[in-house]
Amino acid sequence: MDNAVPLLELKNITKSFSGTRVLEDVNLKIYPGEIVGLIGENGAGKTTLMSILFGMPVISETGGYGGEILLDGKVVNFASPFEALDAGIGMVHQEFSLIPGFTTTENIMLNREITKSNFVENIFGPRMRTLNRSAMKEKAVDAIGRLGLVIDSEMLVAEMPVGYKQFTEIAREISRENVRLLVLDEPTAVLTETEAEILLQALRKLSQEGIAVVFISHRLQEVMDVCHRVITLRDGKTIRDVAIQETNVGELAASLVGREIAQGQTASKRELSSEVIFEVQHLQVDMPGEAVYDMSFSVRKGEIFGIGGLAGQGKLGIPNGIMGLFPSDGSVLFKGKPLELNAPLSALNAGMAFVSEDRRGMGLLLDESLEWNMVFTAMQTKNQFLRSYLGGLVKLRDEKAMEELAQSYIEMLSIKCTGPKQRAKELSGGNQQKVCLARAFCLQPEILFVSEPTRGIDVGAKEIVLDMLRKYNSEKGTTIVMISSELEELRAICDRVGIVSNGRMAGILDAQSHQTEFALLMSGD
Repeated sequence: MDNAVPLLELKNITKSFSGTRVLEDVNLKIYPGEIVGLIGENGAGKTTLMSILFGMPVISETGGYGGEILLDGKVVNFASPFEALDAGIGMVHQEFSLIPGFTTTENIMLNREITKSNFVENIFGPRMRTLNRSAMKEKAVDAIGRLGLVIDSEMLVAEMPVGYKQFTEIAREISRENVRLLVLDEPTAVLTETEAEILLQALRKLSQEGIAVVFISHRLQEVMDVCHRVITLRDGKTIRDVAIQETNVGELAASLVGREIAQGQTASKRELSSEVIFEVQHLQVDMPGEAVYDMSFSVRKGEIFGIGGLAGQGKLGIPNGIMGLFPSDGSVLFKGKPLELNAPLSALNAGMAFVSEDRRGMGLLLDESLEWNMVFTAMQTKNQFLRSYLGGLVKLRDEKAMEELAQSYIEMLSIKCTGPKQRAKELSGGNQQKVCLARAFCLQPEILFVSEPTRGIDVGAKEIVLDMLRKYNSEKGTTIVMISSELEELRAICDRVGIVSNGRMAGILDAQSHQTEFALLMSGD
């Protein structure tokens, strides 16, 4: 391929935000039909690099970029995503961009609707043409079929499991007739192992059709399984560009962080208190795609209790229902007292905190500073970080205390940022997740729910987050309930792990139990 003209070439790409350089002389080539893995820690510059390629407005609004983008050997400079789409470049972002009230078909064909003539058009003009829904459905079903699965074309996105939403996003991009390059940013982060394998197989087929793929992922084994080459970014620089047959998972992990990463460890067995601090009885939660039908389990004081299971089985519905974010029914006892359901403030006042899996939708004030994001819940519920004046008649924010706390968590969680005043939306997804975790720690809860705490986080940052949860549990005595799609992650930190299937607790095992036992529970056997 070295003698051929690349489909895409990025040459000496440089970019700064607020005076901080995030990309420096980054180079990348990709040829037709090639699948190139792009890996790096959160904040390494992966998403920024792809935003430059795709003409995202945030790039031009912050001073543009240096270097050149060449498509078929010719310099291009996309002023908007629409220009990139017209050139045959599709991108599936880490955060969903679907319309919840639209169907699968309507989302896939959005802005490319197929219309048909009718008699009214002859009177009032082409604006009165109607949608050719059968033709749109046919194209949508064909795009989904290319991914190797079946999704109801009339299903509303609001009712979809999270994995289906990801497939719908990808189907939308490959349904474009001129697509030649597909950029996927963490496409398997929300998928089960089975769904992820379906996607990888679909990418192999697209590659055979001549469609090139940039595959951004923290799941290094998947990078090894599907990519032809892999490029590592570290601190905004190209560290490594290697053919997949010349490397392995260990080397990729080391290239990310500059050190070896421990893999596959399980938590040591601990002596747990016999005191039950939290008990759920016959819980029901009406959360679209993650409904809970009859959930019962108990958690001991000081325990790290894990909840796992396949996507769409109800594990995410448990914390969202308990914390009052979705309608729920049943009985929840906290320290022996009934917890009022469907009342978020009651849960917070009782000494509970929640790190949501939806960091952008429910977790962050994106336009506000990091310090404000970390303290605002504690300020609202506990009147912390406030100074009283005139005998308490006037209360103002304690800016110094806010900044000091934010700086301490920035250092503790290794949050890559310019400082406490930086806006949350300017951080990478993994660093945003750390800010959500810092806000929960700030509440000093007696019980902490963390849902998918390492989703979209690289292996180095994942170690930091898991270590912080262990440390917080051991030093503060805080009971932690951790919900995750990553079974090995649960086994690495939790004392016990419950597996959810069909909205019910299929069983609870010690973290040291054999993987086969967990697999049987997940399968419903």
